[in-house]
Amino acid sequence: MTNATLVCRDLWKLYGPDPKGFMAQHASRPSEDAIRAAGYVAAVADASIEIERGEIFVIMGLSGSGKSTLVRCMSRLIEPTSGGVLFDGLDLLSVSPADLIELRRHKMGMVFQHFALLPHLSVLDNVAFPLEIRGVGRRERETPAREMIELVGLAGRENYMPHQLSGGQQQRVGIARSLITNPDIWFLDEPFSALDPLIRREMQNEFMRLQDALHKTIAFITHDFDEAVRVGDRIAIMRDGRIVQVGTPEELIIAPADSYVADFTREAPRSKILSARAIMRDAAAGETVTGSIPATAKVCEFAARVDGSEHPVAVADEAGRQIGVVDRRAVMRVLVGAEELA
Repeated sequence: MTNATLVCRDLWKLYGPDPKGFMAQHASRPSEDAIRAAGYVAAVADASIEIERGEIFVIMGLSGSGKSTLVRCMSRLIEPTSGGVLFDGLDLLSVSPADLIELRRHKMGMVFQHFALLPHLSVLDNVAFPLEIRGVGRRERETPAREMIELVGLAGRENYMPHQLSGGQQQRVGIARSLITNPDIWFLDEPFSALDPLIRREMQNEFMRLQDALHKTIAFITHDFDEAVRVGDRIAIMRDGRIVQVGTPEELIIAPADSYVADFTREAPRSKILSARAIMRDAAAGETVTGSIPATAKVCEFAARVDGSEHPVAVADEAGRQIGVVDRRAVMRVLVGAEELA
């Protein structure tokens, strides 16, 4: 990809007595058997990803799969054992600690599951805190802080203390604080998992609204496939420190790499994910069609239309050319499952 903001290449994070020495002995390509026999733990194993500018790249997996460790290696909150991390072409593993601090202050935003608000500071001062530690004066930092507070829907609560806010409101403060430096990349580690379901959905909506407005490059960690589908452009699924598959939600459903990925996608809302292109078939010679739908339209958007049509409906590409047809059976296989129609 030519538009990548963050690139990880062959990234490893091993825990044990001498990880770097062990990796050198194995030319940075140890087998799982060698790792296990030597008593090491591979929190991240040979991970390679590219995150495009402006995309939401979701990293997901079960607890212990390595997703949080991978993101912390990306920002060097944890030092990788081997491999490479490039941020806008800069080798993050070669920069000095002082330069790394400046990068985090100016280029990276981070939001974690636990809000980590400073309890003795107001909402306004919490949001402005990253600018305060940069040495920005009170008047100069309060103006953008108020703008961020308004952006996340908390205008009027600038002088509240954290304990006076709900969980969702506290998370909004954390989000505003992470955005005040206008970061080039935004790391979010299960930011909504501690919230009640209704508040969590509200925050997902808020997050998508912010992304529509700001177009940030985002690495988003979750263990919830529904959340991943809702917010993500592409998803990386991890297991035992390794990336099993990377793809769009539709790609993961249509062609799961293995049973582990298939289990993750089994209960996914297919009608909201699969497009006309994914379920269409070739038109038969002389077959009558009724109207057309865009190839990118989701099944939930055209299911009623196809079900009410006597004939299949044409599927059209971006130029308006017919590239296939969708019929009732294809739609029903999505809505009720292929097994029931087999």
